[in-house]
Amino acid sequence: MLAVRNVETWYDLIRALHGISFEIREGSIVALLGSNGAGKTTTLKTIMRLLDDDQPEKGTIEFLGKQIHKKDTDAIVRMGISYVPEGREVFPELTVMENIQMGAYTRRDRRDIKTDIEKMYEHFPILKERKNQQAGHLSGGEQQMLAIARALMTRPKLLMLDEPSLGLSPLLTKEIFTIIKNINSEGVTILLVEQNVNMALKYSDFAYLMENGRILRADKPEVLREDEDVKEFYLGIATETSVKGYKRYRRKVRFR
Repeated sequence: MLAVRNVETWYDLIRALHGISFEIREGSIVALLGSNGAGKTTTLKTIMRLLDDDQPEKGTIEFLGKQIHKKDTDAIVRMGISYVPEGREVFPELTVMENIQMGAYTRRDRRDIKTDIEKMYEHFPILKERKNQQAGHLSGGEQQMLAIARALMTRPKLLMLDEPSLGLSPLLTKEIFTIIKNINSEGVTILLVEQNVNMALKYSDFAYLMENGRILRADKPEVLREDEDVKEFYLGIATETSVKGYKRYRRKVRFR
C-alpha cells in the first residue's frame, strides 16, 4: 500500500532522515518505534508533506502505486491517507460535533457524512455524550478519541497515528489500542508511531525500529520482543549482557 524508498529529509542544514526505506502492506498494523529524536514524527510529516515544499529532498513515496512525495497535503488526504498528530490538536473552542464534522471537509456526500458521524459515536460512545461540549474541556483520553474520530471522517485507507497513548493512563492506553485494533479489523491500514513499545508490539503485525533518522531493524513483533537490545533499551528488561549490549548497540547506531 505504502512504499517509502531512500527518503532524505532536512531541517535547514540538518539531515533528519538518512535515506530510510520501508513498506506497509494493506490491512496491517505497522509500528514505527524508537526513542525521542529518532525521526518517527518527521517520517509521518514527510509522508503527509507537512514540512517545507522541497521535502523530502531525496527519495520517493508511493501510495497505492502512485507517487505522492511532490503532492500537496490536501491531495494526499483525498487519496486516502489521514494523520492524527502528536498532542491531538483538536479545535478547542469548537464542540465535539463540530470537530468531527471538520474531518469531512473534503467530502460532499452529506447523507453519508451523517451516517459516518453516527458510526463515530458507536466507536466512541463518550463522544456522543459530549457532542455539544467544547473540545478544549475534554480529558486527554477523550481528546485522543476525538482526534481519531475526526481523522476517520475522511474515510482513510491508511490512518497514521503519532503517539496515541501520550499522556494517558495505562487503562486509557489499553482502551485506545483496543479501538485501534477494531478500526483495523474494519479494513483501515494503520501506521503507528508509539513510544510505548510493549503495547505497540502487542498490537502490531510488523515493526520498524528507528534511531538517529535511520531504520535499524525490521521484523515481526514476536522476534523483536526476544531481541536483547530491544529488551534492554525499549522494554526496560535487564539482561546479563546489559553493558556489553549497550556498547554494541551504540556502535551499531553510530556507524550504520
